[in-house]
Amino acid sequence: MKDKIFGVLQRVGRSFMLPIAILPVAGLLLGLGSSFTNTTTIETYGLQWLLGDKTILHALLVIMNAVGSAIFDNLPLIFAVGVAIGMAKKEKEVSALSAVIAYFVMNVSINAMLKISGKILADGSIAKDVLDGTITSVCGIQSLQMGVFGGIIVGLGVAALHNRFYKIELPNALSFFGGTRFVPIISTVVYLFVGILMYFIWPTVQNGIYALGGVVTGTGYFGTLLFGIIKRALIPFGLHHVFYMPFWQTAVGGTMEVAGHMVEGGQNIFFAQLADSANITHFSADATRYFSGEFIFMIFGLPGAALAMYKCAKPEKKKQAGSLLLSATLACMFTGITEPLEFSFLFVAPALFAVQVVLAGSAYMIAHILNIAVGLTFSGGLLDFFLFGILQGNEKTSWMLVIPVGIVYFLLYYFIFSFLIKKFDFKTPGREDDDTETKLYTKADVNERKAAKDVKNSDEKAGSVADELSQTISRGLGGKANISDVDCCATRLRITVIDPDKVNDALLKSTGASGVVHKGQGVQIIYGPRVTVIKSDLEDYLASVTEEHFEDDAAENNTADEDEAKNENAASDKAQESDVKAEKEAGDVKEPTSTVIISSPMTGIAADLSTAPDEAFASKMMGDGAVVTPEEGVVVAPEDGTVLFVFDTKHALGFTTDSGIGMIIHVGIDTVKLEGKGFDVQVEAGCHVNKGDVLMKLDLDYLKANAPSVTTPVICTELKDNQKIRLITDGPIKAGEPLYAVDTYEK
Repeated sequence: MKDKIFGVLQRVGRSFMLPIAILPVAGLLLGLGSSFTNTTTIETYGLQWLLGDKTILHALLVIMNAVGSAIFDNLPLIFAVGVAIGMAKKEKEVSALSAVIAYFVMNVSINAMLKISGKILADGSIAKDVLDGTITSVCGIQSLQMGVFGGIIVGLGVAALHNRFYKIELPNALSFFGGTRFVPIISTVVYLFVGILMYFIWPTVQNGIYALGGVVTGTGYFGTLLFGIIKRALIPFGLHHVFYMPFWQTAVGGTMEVAGHMVEGGQNIFFAQLADSANITHFSADATRYFSGEFIFMIFGLPGAALAMYKCAKPEKKKQAGSLLLSATLACMFTGITEPLEFSFLFVAPALFAVQVVLAGSAYMIAHILNIAVGLTFSGGLLDFFLFGILQGNEKTSWMLVIPVGIVYFLLYYFIFSFLIKKFDFKTPGREDDDTETKLYTKADVNERKAAKDVKNSDEKAGSVADELSQTISRGLGGKANISDVDCCATRLRITVIDPDKVNDALLKSTGASGVVHKGQGVQIIYGPRVTVIKSDLEDYLASVTEEHFEDDAAENNTADEDEAKNENAASDKAQESDVKAEKEAGDVKEPTSTVIISSPMTGIAADLSTAPDEAFASKMMGDGAVVTPEEGVVVAPEDGTVLFVFDTKHALGFTTDSGIGMIIHVGIDTVKLEGKGFDVQVEAGCHVNKGDVLMKLDLDYLKANAPSVTTPVICTELKDNQKIRLITDGPIKAGEPLYAVDTYEK
């Protein structure tokens, strides 16, 4: 039951991300529009000639201000649509339309009840005995002040109706109204009655909301500290959006009259004051207490932790750790996205995360105590700090206090993290016992792609198997049949699976994830800001492949069994080599029944595969063959054959000779990380080539400077039990010269 609740809350939290994502743009428009149309600002900087009344820029900024305000004024409707889209499993556009209809129906029903009860008079005015602020205009409809909660009620309800009825089949006479067409119909009927129900129960709910907000606001600075600690502690579970959103957007976060209107929620209060900044002496720190402290630990504190981790890294790993930590730090400082940094130590040293929670929570309280009132749209990065702190002036925001406090927090994070990392030998980035394992390609990858090519002739859907990242993610999640729902937030791919036991963390982490979080059927894979692209690609991939591509996924996902099988194969190969050696010594060597010669695809230095500077290749986990260290930047077809596939990152391609030998040419080691740079592929999957035809061109100087090694494994991936590799050339070799032989023996 607990896991089921977590799964629902996870989906609710992620559904908030779509409407929340518009807030930075709205805030940017409102911030720029409000700041540069402010008479005081224009006069202070002598910009009357550029921004004064009746100038083109002034008119544009007024429009920007109006557009930004419109988004904040209509957040309930935006949340209704966003939550409905986020919670709907399929046909999301139908859920969105139904949410809009239901939202208007609910508020019109409430409006009718208010008129029937006499709370709204015939002339449209509000009765005198009605408490101020309880009735407001919602998209031009006088209704109860439900705020964003009203939108969430619509979004969740419509999504539930949608998921229940979007495939409904009606009797023949009514069949036109079946399926997705039924969703807006049932939503209209249901929300007519929801509106009537809300008229009776919302006043009680509203009183409860005010009381809940009073618990935090009534406990002063301690309440702010408690809020900050809880919010940061929920980060690993992905439930922080569910927690903080009511404080930002509803009466839980307080109410205040601004420019003659009652405004609910800390963030809404700030932006209402921003729009009326000419009449505001100092923005309300009681309203911004739920986010002003973020600038302290996001711009200053966590970078101090990153510096501590870098300083504590092993000398030989400092360069790699520094690159990782620098990119994560910049993301934290400029965008306020902390997960890349937090997850760099959360999974290896939870105690450090506990320190982060306490320090971050205290930052909220310190900002509140110092009357710092810097607003934000999404997270506490430098952009929001400039727009809603510096640009608004220290008199209104007290933004200058963030700098000395931030320096103190930088030092606190640095010295505390340094001490704990050294004291307890935490395996933070750069202190690992072994290098992080890089995802390589197995025989299964090649076989699946070859199978996909065969299937493509009869089923075009299989073509998307070329998306090897999405394929690996789906395999790590137990295959397409095990994936129930796919979505994401700002930094995490959020998946609901049917059987959690089929999820393979190691395989998922090999795709570049910094961590994997499990809770019941909910799986969160942390990728950072690029997650939206990963999510979109994964959805397209799952929609375009057939179920058969995943028949063997469950077996492949069992890493222990896979490793054991590989070890057994390696042991078998060694035993066979030993037998051949013994036969040679005894003068009883079996002659191969047939031999296929594989030529070198490049000019360079040839060597046995066991010399490859990578354990997976050297131990023949992917197949047997040889390596060539190129001296010229051209890769040619080793024999007549067909290109099976080209990896998206261009560093490797699959090839099958006309004689039936399946191969991979993998240029360099760890070159997948170069994302295609340094490679100029001249062919595409499915094309037939002749021996010596150019397959790709290489920028060797770039590859040597940016890859651990340019040594290139040239391996056979589908050798039969009675086939063996015999190295022909060990040393200098030219492209097209014999590299090794594939000998076939009697079974």
